[in-house]
Amino acid sequence: MVDVVVDPGVPADDARLIRQSKHVLIKMRRGWVPVPPPKAGVGRSTTITVMTVAALLVIIAVMSRGLGMLLLALVAAPVLVLTLVHTDLGEEEQATAEREIYEQLRWYEGRYVLADDLDESSRRLLIRAHRAVTAVTESTVNAEGLLDDVRNAVMLPAQEWEIARLLAKLSALRAKHRKTVTDGISPEVAAVAEPLARALDSSEDAVVARVEALERYAANVAEAERAYRAHQQIEELRGRIHQYEELVAESGADGFAVPEIERLSRDADQLDQALRRSLHSAHEAFRHLDP
Repeated sequence: MVDVVVDPGVPADDARLIRQSKHVLIKMRRGWVPVPPPKAGVGRSTTITVMTVAALLVIIAVMSRGLGMLLLALVAAPVLVLTLVHTDLGEEEQATAEREIYEQLRWYEGRYVLADDLDESSRRLLIRAHRAVTAVTESTVNAEGLLDDVRNAVMLPAQEWEIARLLAKLSALRAKHRKTVTDGISPEVAAVAEPLARALDSSEDAVVARVEALERYAANVAEAERAYRAHQQIEELRGRIHQYEELVAESGADGFAVPEIERLSRDADQLDQALRRSLHSAHEAFRHLDP
């Protein structure tokens, strides 16, 4: 599942921070704004208050001349102070971190898409696009350089981002359109609204076409992946042929050796051809992703 899609032009470290900050993004969408940082000399009010209370406990214990009360105050007060100081500092560090994330997210507003902002139809399309991109980039044939791995590393994230960006605009505009026409409209308004609704549908169809192109490419890569793995397995078996031949000869089972070995060689040749064809098909499908 994809949570946040980031413009590939965003620096890698900043993009990583954005992807890891879904919880802050959701809070921001609900109207959350971080509390400003405390002014110099302020911010330890809780700690100061607790220390004051602890000191009062000791004073009261002394004035009451209760030895048990005094010992309790002397032991409990430092523990209470340390616990609350640690809690206060932890909360302040978290608040500082969230303020920094908030500023970063505001700076890059418009260069990332939160999946939760999309309507259901758009979210499904984004998931399909993400799965297709992931299937290609994480494939063995891509890692081995049998595909155009350099262009994949550039073009596929760009394709996913463009799809996410278009879906975000489509979702927002579709929500506004539905809100306008929900309570019923006059014939005059309907005459304008219906063509605009068709424009939204047409835009979605165009995005669907982009997603399907990615899926076709991923399907071709999956076929190449299957052929490549089978080819590797056959080559491993061929590399051990002499061991099989030796065992068969020693066991006196020569009648079973020749046909199986010949079949192994034929299968290897066929898989090699299948791999070449599937890689060629993948390269052809990739060409259709060019903008």
